[in-house]
Formats: sequence, C-alpha cells, structure tokens
Amino acid sequence: MRLDCLTMKITEDVTGKGIIAVSLIKSGIAQVSPIRGEASNKKLRELKKHIWASRYLYLLLLPLLAYLIFFQYVPMYGLILSFKEFDYHSVTGSPWVGLEHFREIFGLPDFKRVFTNTLVIALGRLIFEFPVPILFALLINEVRKKRFRTFYQIVYTFPHFLSWVIISGIMINFLGDMGIFNMILDSLGLPKTNLLTDAGTFKGLLFGTSIWKEMGWGTIIYLATISGINPEMYEAAEIDGAGRFKKVTAITWPALKGTVLVLFILALGNVMGGAGFDQIFNMDNAAVRDSSDILDTYIYRATFLQGASFGFTTAVGLFKSLINCALLLIAHYSVKSRGHGGLF
Repeated sequence: MRLDCLTMKITEDVTGKGIIAVSLIKSGIAQVSPIRGEASNKKLRELKKHIWASRYLYLLLLPLLAYLIFFQYVPMYGLILSFKEFDYHSVTGSPWVGLEHFREIFGLPDFKRVFTNTLVIALGRLIFEFPVPILFALLINEVRKKRFRTFYQIVYTFPHFLSWVIISGIMINFLGDMGIFNMILDSLGLPKTNLLTDAGTFKGLLFGTSIWKEMGWGTIIYLATISGINPEMYEAAEIDGAGRFKKVTAITWPALKGTVLVLFILALGNVMGGAGFDQIFNMDNAAVRDSSDILDTYIYRATFLQGASFGFTTAVGLFKSLINCALLLIAHYSVKSRGHGGLF
C-alpha cells in the first residue's frame, strides 16, 4: 500500500515514561492516533470510583438482578424444547425434532382463527383502551379541588384490585340469562338477550370491562408526569390569555407525549400477549369461543386438557415472543426516526 507520509510522535505521560505512538497518515487526512491504553485505564478508574461511591444503591439492586437472572433469563434455557420432543425424563436427553413443532403450528386447522382473534383483540385494546387513561389523566388534572381529584382517583383505581374471577361473576349476575339486565327487560315486556353468549357483543364487553377495571390504574404514571410540569408555565399561559384547552395542547400534552410514546411502544411490543388471558379465560364460553379464543387460551387447553407435548406449546410461546420482539423494535425505531425518544 502506498503511503504519502509517515509520522512518528513521542508522547510523555504523567509518569515520565516515553510512549511511542505511530500513525500512518494517508493523503493527509488521518490524524495522530490517541493513546488508548491510558484513556481506557482512566475510564476504568472513574468507573470503579463511581461504583464505590454508589455502592449502597448497587447493593439494593442485587435482589432485583438476582430475580431477573434466575426467573427471567435462566428459564430461557427451556426454549430448546421448541426444537425437541420432550420425553418427560430430561430436557437435554430428549431427541431433537428441528422445526417440526413449528410446522405443526402452521398446519393446525384452528391456527388461523386463533391467531386472527389474538391480533384483533390485542389491536382493539390498543385502539379503544390505550387512549382512555391518557384522556382520564388530563380530565383529572383539570379538577380544581384536590379532594375531588383524590376521590376520583380512588374510585376509578379500586377496580384494578379486583380479580377477573370476581369481575366475571359480576358480569354474569348483571348480564347473564337470569341477570339483573334481563330481569329489567322482562319486567318491561321486552325480549331477553344474553350479551355474554352473543359473539357480536362479546368483544365489546371485553374492551368495556377492561377499561372500567384498568382506567384509573393506568392514569397513575400520566398524572406523575403531569405533576412534574412547572406551574409557572400555566401561570404565564394564563396571563397571555390561554384557556384550559390551549394550556392542555400547548403545555400538558407536549410534556406528556414522551411518556405516551414509551408506553405505546411497550404496549405494541406486547401485542401477542396483550389480548388478556385472565379476562378471556374467566368470561369465555362455548357460544363465543370462535371469536374469543386466543393463542394463550389455546395453549392452555392444548397443554392441560388435550395433552399436547410440551415441545409444541413451547414452540407456540416462542412464536409469540418473536413477533412481540419484532413489533417492539419496529415501533422503537419508527418513533425514534421521527425525532422522538425511544426505549434506548
């Protein structure tokens, strides 16, 4: 290779030892290379100093780190069951079957229906449920009296602590064939209707009950973000003649947008698991199963009721995880490419 010039620079470090740094410069473009050894040692010393200064905070992180390692990462070893036929004796000793379980998944007569239901319900939650806590947080923030704001938060947050077993029981007592709703219709001389067994209204019930249960809980993080806005910005806007709506659009929403985008990315990255197993499992019935059966409920029945192999059900779980990961990355880079902050 032809070199236009060769430069040699002798640099003295703080200890007085000579260090020779040779830099080959071609066409006069390259610069003299820095002394990497000294720079890396300096960064290492600074890192050790920082860790020691914050040693108690890192000590508090150890239980969480142990939890992540033993309960989140170590179980990933079981993913190899997706490519094996588990013999109930040993994971490592089970025979390899390659992609046979994945071929079985796509060859199932119910796969298209279950997969479509999962996407429809999960995307429906993003469209109908995701914006509700944002709007509710904005409304609560506009309530003047603090005690009223506290009252509304308590009332709307309480349903979050009810299990889906209890809520499904409430729905049956209200909307079932012998429920209060049908008793009122009967007393008015109107024909009875069982909304829980109507495939056309069942998805609406899923979205409605989920909104009622999680709306208040979902506002907490948005209200925490809003509370961090400097009150002087609202005062200045009010002096300039801005009304409530203008203050929301010009001050509150721009401060809230970053949090909304991060939570939207996370929600989109959980599409395949966000259809809601607990809710559907407790509210499901044979009359609406064609439109309510999702991958999670299908895996449950295949594993515990139909006796399918663990390799097959693990392959279904891995299939879901790969789709979630792909959607998460797509959402992250799409948001970041538009000048907003992503997850990392």
